[in-house]
Amino acid sequence: MANPDYRSLATKAHDEAAATTLANVRDRCLRSEAAFLAMAHRQDAIDQTRARREAAAALHSGLHSE
Repeated sequence: MANPDYRSLATKAHDEAAATTLANVRDRCLRSEAAFLAMAHRQDAIDQTRARREAAAALHSGLHSE
């Protein structure tokens, strides 16, 4: 399953916030930007954990195949 590009979505929300003249729209866009950045950080952590787990599993299976 493909993950959305949260950083691109955050950049888009930031640009929309900068372009608007309405305070409530700007606030909404900035909240969206913060949420997308949090999701990007969470996805990075998940990807790192998955990579470590897969590396450990590969090492473990390599040790037992000999």
